[in-house]
Amino acid sequence: MKKVTGIGGIFFKCKDPKALKEWYKTHLGIDVNEYGATFDWKGMTDLNSKGSLTWSPTPETTNYFEPSVKEFMINYTVDHLEALVEELKKENVEILDEIAVYDFGKFIHILDPEENKIELWEPM
Repeated sequence: MKKVTGIGGIFFKCKDPKALKEWYKTHLGIDVNEYGATFDWKGMTDLNSKGSLTWSPTPETTNYFEPSVKEFMINYTVDHLEALVEELKKENVEILDEIAVYDFGKFIHILDPEENKIELWEPM
């Protein structure tokens, strides 16, 4: 079973998300919104495949990354999230919550051995 199909997002803490997003917009031309920015891409070997990566500065006071104390969280895209979660449970991977379902996909959070919180996302 293929587990990870790509990186869906990079989330990182910063002192002033609004100012940082404006800096990236002004100096690097990133088209920002209230959450950060979305970069769309096409597959290199399969030009019909496409996806996106979210870039998101977040307040340094956020507790969304907990229980990790790291300054970042990476979102990985996956296929068949339910099957993957069952596999991870058998492998004694620490699962932090239940699968959440939204209009744009299914999510769950796990911890790696160094206590980095990881967000797994199966896009709709």
